[in-house]
Amino acid sequence: MVTAARQPAPAQDAARAFPEDFLWGSATASYQIEGAATEDGRTASIWDTYARTPGRVRNGDTGDVATDHYHRWREDVALMADLGLGAYRFSLAWPRIQPTGRGPAAQRGLDFYRRLVDELLDKGIQPVATLYHWDLPQEVEDAGGWPERGTAERFAEYAALAADALGDRVSTWTTLNEPWCSAFLGYGSGVHAPGRTDPVAALRAAHHLNLGHGLAVTALRERVRADARVSVTLNIHQVRALTGSEGDADAVRRIDALANRVFTGPMLRGAYPHDLLQDTAKLTDWSFVRDGDLRRCHQPLDFLGVNYYAPTVVSAADGTGTHTSDGHGQSAHSPWPGADQVAFHQPPGETTAMGWAVDPSGLYDLLRGLSAEFPRTPLVITENGVACDDYVDPAGQVNDPARIAYVRGHLAAVHRAIADGADVRGYFLWSLLDNFEWAHGYGKRFGTVYVDYPTGARIPKASARWYSEVVRSGVLPAN
Repeated sequence: MVTAARQPAPAQDAARAFPEDFLWGSATASYQIEGAATEDGRTASIWDTYARTPGRVRNGDTGDVATDHYHRWREDVALMADLGLGAYRFSLAWPRIQPTGRGPAAQRGLDFYRRLVDELLDKGIQPVATLYHWDLPQEVEDAGGWPERGTAERFAEYAALAADALGDRVSTWTTLNEPWCSAFLGYGSGVHAPGRTDPVAALRAAHHLNLGHGLAVTALRERVRADARVSVTLNIHQVRALTGSEGDADAVRRIDALANRVFTGPMLRGAYPHDLLQDTAKLTDWSFVRDGDLRRCHQPLDFLGVNYYAPTVVSAADGTGTHTSDGHGQSAHSPWPGADQVAFHQPPGETTAMGWAVDPSGLYDLLRGLSAEFPRTPLVITENGVACDDYVDPAGQVNDPARIAYVRGHLAAVHRAIADGADVRGYFLWSLLDNFEWAHGYGKRFGTVYVDYPTGARIPKASARWYSEVVRSGVLPAN
């Protein structure tokens, strides 16, 4: 999404009540928390392979154990219930359900998710299942991965297996989480699994993720409950110009096309934006888009999941900012094919432990912009949160006032957007637990529950208790 200028947030001087039916939850991802990397028939995913490759992940960390959620799931659900969460957004591990990425389901893998879902329902917590949060079976990658059409077809078959097993009890489904990261960080810059650095492969992957999404929506609709909701989650970039120049405005347009409209176009409009095709024409003629693909990509959705952490500031290349200032990791290869003339800049002001700007106004602008562009599509914030340098104090407590301030500010932005007409139905705080933070390993803590990795012990942070009060009351307290 594009915004012309940063909008100042109003002073936070009064309590704010959210709609009574607003959905409050927290979120996780399978490879980041489950562990049990070789148990019950699970095979390697691209993240297992990537993490085990020297030099790819900080300190050589892997998700082999992670937070051991595979064995401690009952304890984790009890934590959710204690916090009063209304919903839990989790992802299914494709290599746990369909180890080779083709053929019948592995029942032991499905049984884990059946038990988890049943426990959530027993505690009154709505399960929100994401089919794909980046852990592609390695055998599917070996056959070409997302740049190949066959992966989209395999994904639809996997979606059908998951729906057949869980469709009678899971009422909310998400096809993909942040396909931009899968395509452009995984196949463009190589800072995510599988670590390839081919700009054309990244564009091909983007299309086949769009296609896989559409095919999976169709498979879900044929199998899940009639009242089930189906969605996709996108990390829509809130793109801002460094200055008011025409060159910077064109930089915004280019990045908006590559970051956002490459997915919202096919998924929500049934077409790729013409300027994206022009910008990338020197790389590819897009002949991998076949007749009928865009119709298959464009399937009705019950809501759009939105992940937001920080805005993106760009300019025409001026010899200062580079693609490595985009907040997506260091690489000699850009995740922005066809945008070599665009520079990225660190926004001014406070930053998080990830080095990302703290700017709730970006979330407000994003929600208002999406509601204006897609007025018939409800929105749910499926991820928003912050990494902090958390530690256990001598009293055994974890106090994280910076996280409370971050979440309070962003929830105030959500409330303001709703008041100004945005159709926002829910908020999922990232993350329930400290976990394996991709290429950062265990060095970054996003959780509202502290995890002592050597023992696996869970310690709710001050932010968990604060968020629990917001969830229970449906009211964001005044400062």
